[in-house]
Amino acid sequence: MTAWSAALPAEVRRYQGRRAGLVSRGIAAVVDAGVAALVLGGCYLAWVAVVFAAGPVRFTAPVPARSVVVAAGAVLAAGYLALCWTTTGRTVGGQVLGLRVVDGRGRLLRGGRAASRAVCCVCFPLGLLWVLVDPHRRSAQDVVLRTAVVYDWDPRPLTARTRSPG
Repeated sequence: MTAWSAALPAEVRRYQGRRAGLVSRGIAAVVDAGVAALVLGGCYLAWVAVVFAAGPVRFTAPVPARSVVVAAGAVLAAGYLALCWTTTGRTVGGQVLGLRVVDGRGRLLRGGRAASRAVCCVCFPLGLLWVLVDPHRRSAQDVVLRTAVVYDWDPRPLTARTRSPG
């Protein structure tokens, strides 16, 4: 037992490394959707500032088409998820809930697998509900891409030496 794990309460320690269920993953997903929405809003405000700076006298706030907002949000969310999963295995929501996304060997996801999982999660969020019927608490995305979401309260990030070779 390491020093960090000894400091955790026993009821928390026993879940370390176990697969996360629907509630933890769902709450983390809501937090991550909020983060993506805030970043998308920030991008919009930056766009408005540029338009204003270009012509303050006749300024009107730009109104993007709904399809543009949805597409930009989806691309931003997928990029955010993929970047977080390849670098630390955690998103902001995962950090808050003590979750980490790993491959079948408990290692960080490589870029392609992380990007594929991110696109699947953004395009098919209902795949998370598969956790309810899968005996191993896997979402549809986990089954297809051979990944897992585990409880991991270790503050140390997974290092490059734990990356999957493929």
